[in-house]
Amino acid sequence: MQTMIRRAAERGRANWGWLDTQHTFSFANYYDPSFMGFGHLRVINEDRVSPGRGFGTHPHRNMEIISYVVDGALAHEDTTGSGGVLRHGDVQTMSAGRGVAHSEMNGSNEESVHFLQIWLIPSEMETEPAYGQKHFPLDQRGVTLVVSQDGREGSMPIGQDTDLYRVLLDDGETVTQPIARKRAWVQVVHGTLTVGDAVLDTGDGLAVVDADALTLTAKGDVEALLFDLR
Repeated sequence: MQTMIRRAAERGRANWGWLDTQHTFSFANYYDPSFMGFGHLRVINEDRVSPGRGFGTHPHRNMEIISYVVDGALAHEDTTGSGGVLRHGDVQTMSAGRGVAHSEMNGSNEESVHFLQIWLIPSEMETEPAYGQKHFPLDQRGVTLVVSQDGREGSMPIGQDTDLYRVLLDDGETVTQPIARKRAWVQVVHGTLTVGDAVLDTGDGLAVVDADALTLTAKGDVEALLFDLR
């Protein structure tokens, strides 16, 4: 098994006043040839958007996009006719396919919204655009499959051979998660998480290659995302 830690403080960062964003991989004006993605995981942006502001209507094509809300309200509208407001515990998927335009706005005029924007390169190009949104209760602790290619176990389907798990652990709790594919990525949303010999804090990421399983142990309350990737 090979591992590499991507520390939160080492990520690219931009602050536009209304948007404070950190980029795990190269994105927009941030470029690092060492961090262009991981497998077909192309983007993990941690965004904090000021009240009443956000990303106005803009297009995407041939990308699988996941939004994971950490805090606040995220309001979505797109040209498929879909829309909704997401809060903590909600996961959103959007298959851009042959082309879709959407907006992602702060749904509050009083509080900021904090969310992760995730992009995956699709397994097929020029597909029909699609949108999904689902709430995964926060009292559902442990490891929960939230996104998969086939939508099994109540997860949301997406156009790439990826399993995305939400991890919610209490202090001292340990779980072992089998890894089905060649690569895995762990992204800590908050807390301190030990993965094998690696100790990860809030905002840290861990790249893993050739692991059959990962053992995760929480120090304090932990929330994280685990990607099982080709």
